[in-house]
Amino acid sequence: MHEKESQLSSKNVLQCIGASDAGVDEETVVRHVVVVGAGTMGRGIAQVAAVAGITTFLVDVEDAALLRAQTQIQDTLAGSVTRGKLTSSEAETAFDRIRSTVTLGDVVPGAELVVEAIVENLAEKRALFSELDTIAESDALLATNTSSLSVASIASATRSPERVVGMHFFNPAHIMKLVEVVAHSSASSLSIERATEMSSLMGKHPIVVRDSPGFASSRLGVVLGLEAMRMLQEDVASAEDIDTAMELGYGHSMGPLRVSDLVGLDVRLSVAEYLYEKLGTALFEPPAILKKKVRVGELGKKTGKGFYEWPKTS
Repeated sequence: MHEKESQLSSKNVLQCIGASDAGVDEETVVRHVVVVGAGTMGRGIAQVAAVAGITTFLVDVEDAALLRAQTQIQDTLAGSVTRGKLTSSEAETAFDRIRSTVTLGDVVPGAELVVEAIVENLAEKRALFSELDTIAESDALLATNTSSLSVASIASATRSPERVVGMHFFNPAHIMKLVEVVAHSSASSLSIERATEMSSLMGKHPIVVRDSPGFASSRLGVVLGLEAMRMLQEDVASAEDIDTAMELGYGHSMGPLRVSDLVGLDVRLSVAEYLYEKLGTALFEPPAILKKKVRVGELGKKTGKGFYEWPKTS
């Protein structure tokens, strides 16, 4: 159902950016996906791919990160069983499809799709994509999960920028339906179409956006979150009441301060600083309350405290 919608959107964007039309396969088959980075987003994307029936390799530089990811994926799958989203057999089969390794070269060759989900740092992403470009198959799609950085800058670190796209999943990846497919000026229409089709295969609803600071979702979400923080800083209302205003007054499933805690306040600060630098508008200037919380280590759910208190999880 969403595939036709996403193809129409991608054609509109591609016409605007002037990307080449390389044609689209009649059928997209994905058997082998690699996800690089075993943090919150990486393990979530790996789980989504595995639940969709795809053999998935999760890569990280640290064995400890991979072990944590395995435990957290098991817990999340168990939660899906409890909520009736998966059967016990489906959850077990999905977990068995995920293999972990610290060696990129062992698993990237042969992959149809490689998704990068490492730290939100342009230099590190460029270094990784330069390496991926040398070891991935020539027809492999290379995607970055960046929420705000320039996809064109990441793609320019490769010899084949036409096959690099943004595939911005949302946290928690196993629940959130949206994927932003980000089209930069050198991306081929085939790459954009493949990214939208692969997103749909993983049960997501892809939208296609032009490569610009913050894309669509981060640009809108960050400005709302920062204004909520300013309201809290000015004692307009409590965090709970600010969030309730957006949930009950505007139909948001979750308020902007709680979302910020889930994203991570350090991540939100980094993205806000980047957007403030690139767009030059006071809307994205990080408020003092956000800077202070990051400075004292109150980063949200991952540290147990942000704008809310969060229970410790195993």
